[in-house]
Amino acid sequence: MEDRRIAGAAGAIMAGGSAARLGGIAKGLIAVEGEAVVARTARLLRGLFDEVLLSANDAGPYAGLGLPIVADRLPGKGAPGGLHALLSATRADWLFVVACDMPFVAEAGIRHLAARRKGVLAVLVRFGGRLEPLHGFWSRAALPVIERLLREGDPSFLALSRHLPCAIVEEEEWARVDPGGRALANVNTPEDAARLGVAVPPNGR
Repeated sequence: MEDRRIAGAAGAIMAGGSAARLGGIAKGLIAVEGEAVVARTARLLRGLFDEVLLSANDAGPYAGLGLPIVADRLPGKGAPGGLHALLSATRADWLFVVACDMPFVAEAGIRHLAARRKGVLAVLVRFGGRLEPLHGFWSRAALPVIERLLREGDPSFLALSRHLPCAIVEEEEWARVDPGGRALANVNTPEDAARLGVAVPPNGR
C-alpha cells in the first residue's frame, strides 16, 4: 500500500478559544454532516502526517480526540502564541497548521503547499488579497524569530511573515488545486455557518 504521508512534517490544528460571534462555543465543535469539524480535520491529518498536535488552552472540548494538546508557552499572544507553542512542541522540521473552523480543508491543497517548502521558512496562500496563516506550512527553524517577536510585543501573523522568507501561493495558482478557495473558508458568524452548511451546537455542546 502506498504511503501517503508527507515527509519531514507534522500536522497541527489551531483550536484557540471560544467564538463570541457564535455564542461562545468552542469553534472546533461546529459540525458538518453530523461530525465535528475538528474531528474531520484530525482524521485527514492523521493520514498525512506521523504526528498531529492540537493547540488549545482549554483541553476539555477536545479531550476525546486522542491528540496531544499543546497550551501556550507565552500566554496572551493570541493565535501567534499558539503557533509558537506548536512549533516548540513538534518533533518535525515543518508543521502544517490549520484552523479548527475550516470545514473543507483537503489533501490536494496541503500537498501543493508541502511541495513549495524548499528555501523558505513558511508557505502561505494569499487569497482574496489576504494571507491565510492558518492554512499553511511553518518551519521549526522560524521559531527563534517568532519567539523574539512575541517577547518584544504582540505581532500579527502578517508581521511574523514579514520577518521570514516565505513562499506565497497566489490566488491564481491556488485556484488550480482549490477552485473558489473552498478549503480556506472558515466559520466566524452564524451567517458563515448557514452559507457553508455547517451546524453550530447550541450552548457550545
